[in-house]
Amino acid sequence: MLPPRADVPPGAHVAAGAVLAADADVAFGAVIYEGAWIGAGARIGAGAVVHPGTKVGERCVIEDGAVLGKRPRLRAGSSAAGAEIGALVLEADVTVCCGAVVYAGARIESGAIIGDRAQVRERATVGRETVLGYGSAVDFDTVVGARVLIQADVYLPGRSLVEDDAFLGPGVLATNDNTMRRHPRGEPLNGPVLRRACRVGAAAVLLPGIEIGEEAFVAAGALVTRDVGPRQVVIGAPARVVREVPDRDLIERWR
Repeated sequence: MLPPRADVPPGAHVAAGAVLAADADVAFGAVIYEGAWIGAGARIGAGAVVHPGTKVGERCVIEDGAVLGKRPRLRAGSSAAGAEIGALVLEADVTVCCGAVVYAGARIESGAIIGDRAQVRERATVGRETVLGYGSAVDFDTVVGARVLIQADVYLPGRSLVEDDAFLGPGVLATNDNTMRRHPRGEPLNGPVLRRACRVGAAAVLLPGIEIGEEAFVAAGALVTRDVGPRQVVIGAPARVVREVPDRDLIERWR
């Protein structure tokens, strides 16, 4: 049990070594561990847990039951092992919604929203003003750019790259291991690369190492087995090119 502090409500627990801004709001049942840092105007919801070393920026909203700074628990020989895991950093104005888990070593940039029951793993980055939808997962060492919209139940595997302004519809499933674990230990995984402003429709499947070009369009339910060029429109299983994205659909028209 952590020692209570006089400046938080009954039932919330803040370790003596935590730093809590004077105007931060901490709800009943929240637990803030030693070495955590909570910025000005931040709100920590009921039952939320902030693990040691986590930095929560100014005006962040951490909703009920969210967990910040969890350390990964890995099996022996896991592909996620190896690189050092630092502290979790949430920049200003981030929202982490109910039941979401954001691991130690991740970085969530300003204005991003991590949806209910979503997961962001160690050493992953989620860019500014990006939205990660309900139940979606961003795995270890993945980089997601700015203003990306990731809808519900999307999975981005370890070592993926998603550039700015991309769109991923609900249920998109990306993969990073063609051998399904039967490869030499230490061989790097090969996540997909999604270039700027590409769009991937609901329930599409992306095979390991696939590149989706800038402003490309992948139709719902497509099985993408090879690279998709810039502005190409692909449909089907396996996906095939049917046309090019017209100028009227480019992102500059829709900002």
